[in-house]
Amino acid sequence: MHRTQVALRLREQWQKFLGIFSPHFSKPRLKFITQMVYGLQASQDVKLSSIARALGEPIALKKTEERLSHHLDTPGLSQVINEQIVAHAAPRVRPDTLIVVDLTDVRKSYAERMPYLATVRDGSTGELVPGYWACVALACEPEKRRVVPLHQRLWSAAAPDFQSENTQLLQVIDTVRGATQGRGIYVLDRGGDRRRLFNPLLERGLRFIIRLVGDRHVVFRRRWLSAQAVAQDCPMLYAETVIKEEAGGEKRLRLEYGVRPVKLPGRREPLSLVVVRGLGEAPLLLLTNVAVQPSRRSLWFIVRGYLTRWLVEETIRFIKQSYRLEELRVLSYERLRNLVALVLAAVYFSAVWLGESLKLAVLVPQSGIAQVAKRFFGVPDFHYYALADGIAVLFSRLGRWASGAGGALPTSIPGQATLFDPI
Repeated sequence: MHRTQVALRLREQWQKFLGIFSPHFSKPRLKFITQMVYGLQASQDVKLSSIARALGEPIALKKTEERLSHHLDTPGLSQVINEQIVAHAAPRVRPDTLIVVDLTDVRKSYAERMPYLATVRDGSTGELVPGYWACVALACEPEKRRVVPLHQRLWSAAAPDFQSENTQLLQVIDTVRGATQGRGIYVLDRGGDRRRLFNPLLERGLRFIIRLVGDRHVVFRRRWLSAQAVAQDCPMLYAETVIKEEAGGEKRLRLEYGVRPVKLPGRREPLSLVVVRGLGEAPLLLLTNVAVQPSRRSLWFIVRGYLTRWLVEETIRFIKQSYRLEELRVLSYERLRNLVALVLAAVYFSAVWLGESLKLAVLVPQSGIAQVAKRFFGVPDFHYYALADGIAVLFSRLGRWASGAGGALPTSIPGQATLFDPI
């Protein structure tokens, strides 16, 4: 199929995707969301000037940017976008689907005029720098490489409405829980092992796998002990060899793992402390309320569930890099939060909406999007980078975001079958 036709089909599906927001916004607001998501895809940039340039409207660039900035300041826009994304994604979340909730930073070292800049720890360097915190929730299956973005929000610890990091995390979890009706297993890294998170998770009846710091206390054989002490003489029942993909190649790791039955101080729920050796000098400690048997299959489900975080970390890097998230430059807090939610919509479209059809229409060398993305070394296993690049190329081939002087794109092309069908 000619690339222009592929681009038209792609934009046709993009318009259908934006239809999930139409019942919740006025026509002017929906047009704004449509333009923003298109501009993010076409420019791969969060700067309003780049988005406005990608739209190619027959008016002064400054006027387009001013209109986008005005609508971007809409109160509550980010919450509605997040709610609609997770509602559409919810049927993909099964009882044993992993829901990884991860904190990340948005570094803004030189943005002195941006609102409510706070101090954050750069996840790459460990430095304390000016910026914002963000939280991403993603669903994935342990045996697959596919990730489904569910929720993304930004906040500042210096903002007047900020209560606590725990409150922000629980708001994300509650939004996802409401849409999925409690399905899924929540996976949190270090920082998630807090009583103010454990208690709400247990009270809500949610299942979890949480990395525990060694000095946290648990109850083992009716004694209060540090998790590290409980793990010290834990028998390593099984072993597996795994391959971790890194920038420089692959790294083989031999992991040994075992389990201890524990409880949290002051609570009666039976929990399991899964101990994993081979990832560093200290053992990896995973606290879970998922029913665990002392069998290889049961224990490996917990270990593999946590290790799936490696794929999620790559997804977060993809979001940051492919849409230049750290180049946010808007000068109001509401605009910041809304723009981060719109980035989620752009990511969801490319990663999920086009769905399984992309395995044929994108990743197969004879077809569409990934073929026109100019990348070295072909299409990587983690194909979202190539997909985002290819969508930008194909959108740009058609020029303006709408045909003619601002008119709507056709919803179909006579005599052509739809190439991309959302699933």
